[in-house]
Amino acid sequence: MARTGVFVCHCGTNIASVVDVKSVAEKAKSLPGVAFATDLKYSCSDLGQKAIRDAIKEHNLDRVVVASCSPRMHEKTFQKCIEAAGLNRYMFEMANIREQCSWVHDDKAMATEKSWEVVKMTVAKTNRLEPLQPLKSPVEKRALVIGAGISGMQAALDISRAGYKVTMVEKSPTIGGRMAQLEKTFPTLDCSA
Repeated sequence: MARTGVFVCHCGTNIASVVDVKSVAEKAKSLPGVAFATDLKYSCSDLGQKAIRDAIKEHNLDRVVVASCSPRMHEKTFQKCIEAAGLNRYMFEMANIREQCSWVHDDKAMATEKSWEVVKMTVAKTNRLEPLQPLKSPVEKRALVIGAGISGMQAALDISRAGYKVTMVEKSPTIGGRMAQLEKTFPTLDCSA
């Protein structure tokens, strides 16, 4: 069974001025798999991250949900935070209640209810997470150009001039595409072949 920790951020007054953060954190305690839930003034601050690391150890949490801003802003911050506490960095999810709730609603009750729904869905997802390990595989810097018409030939030339090996594939026995079917080209009337 999952032991999820839920941390709902005030983000100063960014979230807390529109969302009842304390009630969302309190309701999160009732969700399946949630072993601990609380609210934090600034979860991304050093103090906030320390509180998350301490809670992971104290409550034996195996996954974490932070309800705050967008993952684009602080996902890596929190992944590093839980990793420092001994968890796999991929046992973490963010519930974006700042951009999706507090910034788009004036009605506190509506924003709070929507935040609760976002947190509830994020916890349900998090309870199903499995640890991942990053993989590395070698990459050979080459290009495959499919079609040896005028565009394909130009692309192959440009790529090869940039210093990469190019392989061209053409289904016809000849190259040149439609251009090779023309007798002369405009404006110079050169032979298209």
